Amino acid sequence: MTAARASRLDVELQRRLVAGPDELAAHREIRRAVFVAEQHVFADSDADVHDEDPSTLHVLGLVDGVPAGAVRLFPLDGPGLWQGDRLAVLPPFRAAGLGAPLVRFAVATAGELGGTRMIAHVQPANEVFFRRLGWRRRGEPELYVGIPHLLMDIDLRPGGPGA
Repeated sequence: MTAARASRLDVELQRRLVAGPDELAAHREIRRAVFVAEQHVFADSDADVHDEDPSTLHVLGLVDGVPAGAVRLFPLDGPGLWQGDRLAVLPPFRAAGLGAPLVRFAVATAGELGGTRMIAHVQPANEVFFRRLGWRRRGEPELYVGIPHLLMDIDLRPGGPGA
């Protein structure tokens, strides 16, 4: 588990791989609240085949011990290639600054597991956020889950931009 004090609001931020069914349920509920109820990206559920794949890692973010954010990551075909997706922070916790630590945790975790590159399909409004974290845009907008996204990537190798 990783914990840090956020200087902005003096809150404790934690991010960790989910431990047990209760944390997995919290992770999934955060995603449902953001991608189904708030953003209407999915009609009923954002769950897909990756959620049932044992190689998928689910990360839970907490603000002062309260489940507030989620991201998942999984290896792709190809040596060292990972994908990060479903980054979500509940609206009441967005000012706490949990999004960047969740992304950094996913990047570090994939790198520790031998990853050399991570990709993500990012909504255009979030491009600058990811660029500030060391990600690069790859190409023009494309449709992902039916809405425009940008393909972005980051180098996971030691000493690379994501290190």
